[in-house]
Amino acid sequence: MLKNIRKQVPWIIGLVVTVLVALQANAIFPVRLVNLIDFFAYDVRMRLEVPQLNKDIIIVNIDEKSLTEVGQWPWKRSVVADLIKRLTDDYHVRAVGVDVVFPEPDGSSGFQILEGLAKKELKDDKGFAEQVANLKHQLDFDDRLTKAFESRPVVLGYFFSDDKKAVSKGALPKPALLQAELGGRDVESAEYFSFIANMQQLQDAAIAGGFLTPTPDSDGVIRSIPLLAKYKSNYYEALSLATARVALNATRLKPKFSKDAESLQADASKDDEIEAIVLNSSPRKTIPLEPLLRSLIQYKGKGGPDGGRFTYISATDVLKKQLPEAVLADKIILIGTTAVGLKDLRTAPVGIDYPGVEMHANVIASILDNDFKVRPSDSRSIELIQVILLGIVLTFALIRLKPVSAILFTLSCLLAAIGFNYWMYQSFDKVLPLATPLLLIFLLFLFVFGWNYVVESRRLRGVVRRFGEYVAPELVAVMADEPDSYTMEGESRELTVMFSDVRGFTSISETLSAVDLREYINIYLTAMSEEIRGNRGTLDKYIGDAVMAFWGAPVRLTDHARRSVESALKMQVTARRLSEEFVQRGWPALKIGIGLNTGEVRVGDMGSKIRLAYTVMGDAVNLSSRLEGVTKLYGVGIIVGEATKNAAPEFAYRELDRVRVKGKTQPISIFEPVVELVNLDAGMAAILDLWHRALNSFRTQQWHEAEVLFKDYLQTHAADVAAQVFLERIAYYRDNPPPADWDGVATFASKFSE
Repeated sequence: MLKNIRKQVPWIIGLVVTVLVALQANAIFPVRLVNLIDFFAYDVRMRLEVPQLNKDIIIVNIDEKSLTEVGQWPWKRSVVADLIKRLTDDYHVRAVGVDVVFPEPDGSSGFQILEGLAKKELKDDKGFAEQVANLKHQLDFDDRLTKAFESRPVVLGYFFSDDKKAVSKGALPKPALLQAELGGRDVESAEYFSFIANMQQLQDAAIAGGFLTPTPDSDGVIRSIPLLAKYKSNYYEALSLATARVALNATRLKPKFSKDAESLQADASKDDEIEAIVLNSSPRKTIPLEPLLRSLIQYKGKGGPDGGRFTYISATDVLKKQLPEAVLADKIILIGTTAVGLKDLRTAPVGIDYPGVEMHANVIASILDNDFKVRPSDSRSIELIQVILLGIVLTFALIRLKPVSAILFTLSCLLAAIGFNYWMYQSFDKVLPLATPLLLIFLLFLFVFGWNYVVESRRLRGVVRRFGEYVAPELVAVMADEPDSYTMEGESRELTVMFSDVRGFTSISETLSAVDLREYINIYLTAMSEEIRGNRGTLDKYIGDAVMAFWGAPVRLTDHARRSVESALKMQVTARRLSEEFVQRGWPALKIGIGLNTGEVRVGDMGSKIRLAYTVMGDAVNLSSRLEGVTKLYGVGIIVGEATKNAAPEFAYRELDRVRVKGKTQPISIFEPVVELVNLDAGMAAILDLWHRALNSFRTQQWHEAEVLFKDYLQTHAADVAAQVFLERIAYYRDNPPPADWDGVATFASKFSE
């Protein structure tokens, strides 16, 4: 039950994380960090935009050069008037947006003082009054600027403020949209309560006016501006919208609502949005709006004279008429400044010193080119779908996949979310939230993968603790992939079991000192264990100088018999190498006998409450032990049972005999593995054939023929004990013929003797 509960925990974690992020996506549970990430993602997309020179908009720059040649700012209104007349009368521009406010009279000429004297102290001096009147055209700079605005396509800028206590100054232009035109709708928008605008006479003379009020996001970066803002129930247009409208010869704008009249009547709250503005230009222009009647600014380039999107021309070059008429003809002009001292530099996604005038230029360019990036009204739905899909897919993958695959899949999801977001941005001009999917991916990876890592680490430690003493590290790694599949609980399974023993160990122990004996046996056991574990064998135990091992558990191996025989052959090679080293050190030679048998056994954790061990039990185990003992009688290094021989046909075998070992009534055939079949040469094959012909003659009681063949075999294998055993048996049976029912089977009364 605990195991089942543990398996469900990652799903629960994934569900909880997905639900929490989904709530955040629907603004039920907003997180400031998410907004900051979205801001960052938006800014990165802006920086990736490649600037393309806009040929319709020119920025006349009150730059350092202009300030040096004309004088410090503010300039005399007469200079500004000359600049306006140069642009409109000499260069024939389409519209002029002035990113400058003139709220106070210009007293730099002293005309106001003279006019005051003429009205008060010198009012009786008619000659003085006449002279003042004659100087009005020359010295009344405000009047000169007013006349420069008259009948010319000039749009003046002004500032709104949300300070309810501030005193307004100047005069506002006519509203762009009256409250009555909303049809009773309650439209959410930016609302202001005071303003600093241009002098009444200047605003009345201009064709239009537009507010300049910057609207930074919570991090201080300006990413959008309101195109319409509310003041005393009516709505006024931004400088960029007003300038674009004048340039397009549009006389009015019409709101496009998200709800029709019938839907509005059914809505008791009367809440609605203006989703677009339609200009009555030819052709008509539809300008999409964000909530709060805002528009995202399409920054393309770093801004400024070297930004690459707009051409900057020094104001002094216009005043001096140093430019060809074609440079400015029919262009939309924005008068602004990049001079550091005039403080019209803003923080934008593409830089912290972005000219404020160029923000308006970008919006005008979007209106002219119908190039808008918008947050779709269904962006929340798209975001929610992304969260749900990512939550399900990523949770499933993190639970099922291995660590490396899980990490790669998570990175793929991350790239897919970013790619989809950027594709929607570039191909469909849709600005979708990116932070929420990224946050979900990060949290799911952190918690689900983290949980699995902790649990799997615990399982791995359990696997290492349970099996690390028995199996090779590579097998532990295999088991760690599915730790629940490997337990110490008992089960029946077909395995191949090995017993290995040192020949004459009693004599060896009597010959060596305690220290040397310890080193002798440690070297031997280490080398044998390495051969066993190196071929995926499980080391069961050491029994004095004996080694017990098996293949096929805890990791299932379909070729456990082949691996066991291969290991036994390698162990004999290693034993011969060690024997040479031992002899060189003055120690006794090393010889080992190995018994192998394949069969059904019980494998698992067995023992007592005091001590348990992962081991095997069963008849096949006992037979393996008996076969190891029989190796002494036949003078061979390895004996395998018939089941092992049949399960490992990759080797050439010498059939040694048919025997009944102690505790068994049924005879079994025993074999000595000689070499892998791929390495069996013709000479070796002939010797094996000779042996098997001799064995067959013996079993058919052809004593003479068998004797001759065994002696022939001894010609090439003089020290072969098995051949000597059969010659002794032949001699015995000649004098003592076997009974009629003799089956040629040798019966062993003990583990090691007949």
